[in-house]
Amino acid sequence: MAAMHRRAYVTLIGVAGVMGALAVTVSVIYDRPLLDPEGSFLGPTWLRLPLLLLGALLLDLLPRTLWYSRLKPSAMPPLVRERLRTHWSRERLTLVALGVICFYITYVSYRNLKSALPFVRDFTDDSQMFDRELFAVDRVLFFGHEPGPFLHDLLGTHVAAWGLSYIYLWFLPLVPLALTAWLVWSRNISFGYWFATSQAIAWSLGTLSYYLLPTLGPVFYFNAGYSDLAHTPTTDLIASLKRSREAVLYGDYNGVEVLGTVNSVAGFASLHVAITLLVALMVQFTLRNKVIKVVFWVNFGLTVVATLYFGWHYVADDIAGVMIAFTAFYLGGVATGQRFDRYGTSTHPTTTTSKVPVDVD
Repeated sequence: MAAMHRRAYVTLIGVAGVMGALAVTVSVIYDRPLLDPEGSFLGPTWLRLPLLLLGALLLDLLPRTLWYSRLKPSAMPPLVRERLRTHWSRERLTLVALGVICFYITYVSYRNLKSALPFVRDFTDDSQMFDRELFAVDRVLFFGHEPGPFLHDLLGTHVAAWGLSYIYLWFLPLVPLALTAWLVWSRNISFGYWFATSQAIAWSLGTLSYYLLPTLGPVFYFNAGYSDLAHTPTTDLIASLKRSREAVLYGDYNGVEVLGTVNSVAGFASLHVAITLLVALMVQFTLRNKVIKVVFWVNFGLTVVATLYFGWHYVADDIAGVMIAFTAFYLGGVATGQRFDRYGTSTHPTTTTSKVPVDVD
């Protein structure tokens, strides 16, 4: 059992450590500032991490205590003590702390490496990207049509635009909320390590894909086909990312210097597809509620449609995202002691808490 836990620790910490080291190395060699992309949220890193850990604890304790105490102050302390004793074991606390800290390091490193991509690959000229090649592949796959405009004709450019916009933007809160859910409430401790490790691997593989095949995406490289869409929050996000990219590449935007900005434009592969598929896989294999499973599979499917509809990605980007998700899901499972059956199902967690015995046939 201890060996299984050590393997989970080493894998999660190792991925975060490699990503952090790469980000620092690129920052030093290419003279790029190492930035915290969420620096305005909850203050500096030294304050934010303890607050995130405290927030995870309160998210579990507070609603539960208020509900079961019926808002009676005298009933609250026993409920808190009972929950701390039965749920917040040393194993759970270690999982939450490692999961939050390692994911945070991995994600911040991902954002910095993504921002530095044009300088590391010396692709500051958009014509050096591989967009034309992937655009040609899209036209072949869609029999001479472009996926984005094809979907505009099929779904319309107003109601569908608003619906798919919220599906696409839902990804932003989904990432931290899903991670917190598996760290704090996973019925088996190994499932929390599985998800956290798979997330770290997925973001790392996504970063690697950006460097192997740099692209911008259709809406940034061939934006004419997306000008007729209704103005949605996604429209504002696209405009914001364009401004940020110009600020990073050229030091200013329209003559105004922008400090502390990261470049967040990179097409291949689609991490929206990768992460939403990874969440759907985790729901499928670690949860029992059929309705939740359907919800997250539908969310994955609509996210794929949204990436093409708004021109964020080419078809090849989405296929690569699917491959990243399956790879991260499997490697995370192996690293955290899951036993996969013949057809890829995992029903036998072997890294567990002392309260949940190892499943046996």
